[in-house]
Amino acid sequence: MKNIDFLLAGVGGQGTILASNILGQVGLKLGYDVKKAEVHGMAMRGGMVDNHVRWGEKVYSPLVFKGKVDYLVGFEMLEAARWPAYMSSNAIVIVNNYRINPPSVNMGKASYPPKDEIASLLTAKGERLIWVDATDIAYNLGNAAAAGVVLLGSLSTFLDGSEEEWMEEIADLVPPKFLELNKQAFVEGRRAMNA
Repeated sequence: MKNIDFLLAGVGGQGTILASNILGQVGLKLGYDVKKAEVHGMAMRGGMVDNHVRWGEKVYSPLVFKGKVDYLVGFEMLEAARWPAYMSSNAIVIVNNYRINPPSVNMGKASYPPKDEIASLLTAKGERLIWVDATDIAYNLGNAAAAGVVLLGSLSTFLDGSEEEWMEEIADLVPPKFLELNKQAFVEGRRAMNA
């Protein structure tokens, strides 16, 4: 059983931690040993949040090493662009087609790179880059904060586990009042891969 290494990169408040928790639980359900770690930037909401999740027969470290990421999921374009050195040569990259300006851009001290530059950076190392309008999809469902579960739905199409198994873990981890929204977000994320 080969290790499968995931890196989820976003900004505080985007749901990266919920997504990594669901991803970890699904891995356990499928019989993998699972380790995960999260790194928060200076501010919980608005600061960078990186989540490492590893599935395998036996996983010794929760952190993914450089050159080993199989799946990079960017909850925001610029956050995804910080991780090419961690990607394996056959990495699949799923990026939310959404930008959040960092403080340096808002203060006029830097500019946000064009999308095609970000794409070039990510495709130079990985095998496949997929853009998903996750925030727009989640917003149209009623809450843009569900974008993380949209991305998880897209990611799930590359992994083992039935839709029902993923839904069971969503039901275990999402508060009841947001459950239906997140189930719909997951389904729409899967559907976006067939569009």
